[in-house]
Amino acid sequence: MQLKNLIAAVLALAAPATAQSGDRTQRLLAELADAPGPPGFEEDVRRIVVREVKPLVDKVSYDGLGSVVAQHGSAGPRIMLDAHMDELGGVVRRVTGTGFLSMQMLGGWLDQALPDQRWIIIGRKGPVRAVTGIRDVHVVPAEERGRVFPRDSLFLDVGARNAAEVAALGIGPGDPVVPDAPFAELTPGRYLGKAWDDRVGIAVVIEALRRLRAQGHPNELFVAATVQEEIGLRGARTAADLIKPDIGIAIEGGITGDSPGRNPEETQAVLGGGPGIFLYDSSAIPNRKLVELVGDTARAAGIPLQRDLVQGYGDDSAAIQATAGGVPTVNLVVPARYTHAHNGVIDRADFDRMVDLVVALIRRLDAGTVARLKDFTP
Repeated sequence: MQLKNLIAAVLALAAPATAQSGDRTQRLLAELADAPGPPGFEEDVRRIVVREVKPLVDKVSYDGLGSVVAQHGSAGPRIMLDAHMDELGGVVRRVTGTGFLSMQMLGGWLDQALPDQRWIIIGRKGPVRAVTGIRDVHVVPAEERGRVFPRDSLFLDVGARNAAEVAALGIGPGDPVVPDAPFAELTPGRYLGKAWDDRVGIAVVIEALRRLRAQGHPNELFVAATVQEEIGLRGARTAADLIKPDIGIAIEGGITGDSPGRNPEETQAVLGGGPGIFLYDSSAIPNRKLVELVGDTARAAGIPLQRDLVQGYGDDSAAIQATAGGVPTVNLVVPARYTHAHNGVIDRADFDRMVDLVVALIRRLDAGTVARLKDFTP
């Protein structure tokens, strides 16, 4: 290969994918994954959601925390289709005299996922790149080389020499921090990106809404894009207070167990195996009749469904089910590798099948079906 062709190939590999490549769905997934939006700072994601749903619905409103509530239809059961906009991230805590910044983490990070990573700080003058440093192997004692260093020992390095240079960049305490991990297609249909938890869910509810508007459904459908899920399911609770749903369906990024070194008891889901349903997680137990209906719907449509039980996981369905006197809920997931880290991987076929499942499920939720789901008479 000629040198100029080799250089061009390397630059093409290194360049982040833009929202101009792929079909409409891939472009939407790329745009959502790349958008910054840690808990409490979901503005960029909110703009995308509103742009996409506004032409499809009768009304767009917001709860008091900033969740988007898009309503389609004015009769029938009140169905809340939920996904959360926020991602794991952080917020600048303080600036040192030598120009480093400490960071308050937002969401459930592993300490081992934090060193030697690139980040973007959203400051008043625009985005600023940063890196969390790591000690040089040449000076770390042998007995410490396998040690995980705690998050409070890490600092963001923006290249500044002192606090005044940090201020000149337009950043300081309170500014949000997100992973710097651009979207890319690894192999056809395998997408690499940050924030699949839960931007993949946001894309599912948008695409499902697009199809339900065209095909029709027997309900009042409320698509809720919620805030602050990663720090306590907050937006789901406030959005459900407004919606007062009869049924709640949360769409999330799931967890796979198909990469090397996993304990099979953690999760059995595999990438490319179809959408998943959580029969249990640490925050919620789903409505059993609704679980059965999801299974029947998947079988009727020829959609493979992965059933899973996961410890140490919380999702919006838990907040929704504890409102309005109790709401039948279920958590459906698009499997994802390496969640709660800079780089995750999803499979396009899982995404497409999830949209198929959600559309088929909501079209079955007529008044009689919803009444049976909510009936606990012995």
